[in-house]
Amino acid sequence: MIAARARGRPEIEWANWKDARPAAAACPTGAISYQDENGRRTVRIDLAKCTFCGLCADVDEAIRMTSVCECATRRREDLETRAVYNLHPDGSHGGMISPPAHATPAQSESLEVLGQKIKERAKEMFGRSLHIRQVDAGSCNGCEMEIVSLNGPVYDIERFGIHFVASPRHADLLLVTGPVTRNMELALKRTYAAVPEPRLVVAVGACGCSGGIFGVNYATRGAVDAVIPVDVYIPGCPPNPWALLHGILLAMGRWPEKADRGRQERETAGAGADAFSPPRNGLPSGCARSKLAPGFRPV
Repeated sequence: MIAARARGRPEIEWANWKDARPAAAACPTGAISYQDENGRRTVRIDLAKCTFCGLCADVDEAIRMTSVCECATRRREDLETRAVYNLHPDGSHGGMISPPAHATPAQSESLEVLGQKIKERAKEMFGRSLHIRQVDAGSCNGCEMEIVSLNGPVYDIERFGIHFVASPRHADLLLVTGPVTRNMELALKRTYAAVPEPRLVVAVGACGCSGGIFGVNYATRGAVDAVIPVDVYIPGCPPNPWALLHGILLAMGRWPEKADRGRQERETAGAGADAFSPPRNGLPSGCARSKLAPGFRPV
């Protein structure tokens, strides 16, 4: 199980939070922000930007760091939490007007349980293993260290049928780290186009989810979803192996939905057409899950 000392997401005592300003000032990525208007303060916590550094907890007693790391979500907005407070004349919080909507936290599970769930779901959906292509779009390599550890002797995820592959044409899922640098933007788009549909994309880490401390500037485009569609967001800096496995499992839950949508689109767009006419990604539509080379036509 996850060590009690492992750094996870911050937890806030919303009802007893007296002032968000010190925590917002201490946050290096703007994950904690507020807006004052008409005697009210709207406070926002954005886990997509949070690096789990703990600086907010150092300056505010209402905040404590936890070991909860299974924070992956399918929607970017689900990583944001808001609350509204009345303000005292000195700027501190009065009563809470609108409490935050708390999402049901994911249950912390052992490596064996998570791995077996992924193995069973991969066999059910693909009839084989899950193939992952990892793309470093501009990472500091912190996330890569955690991803590499998945293949080490401690986690050994290949026993659960999870394989990292060299070619995107062999992949079911893209695991993308880092803010997308402008020099990697075209390479990421081409890699995405090369993955057979229905493809899955997982944005890893604070940089992948939001741009992190780099944001959008002359050298980076910011978050992964600014360049390609994303199915699951895994926050953290970096997310540990448990968080990665939880996010991969969550992404696999979207595969049947995307497969059905893709099938309906092909039927609508290609009614009466050649069953093997090449779709946009260059693979024969009649062999969407095969690893055939572009332009291949069965005889």
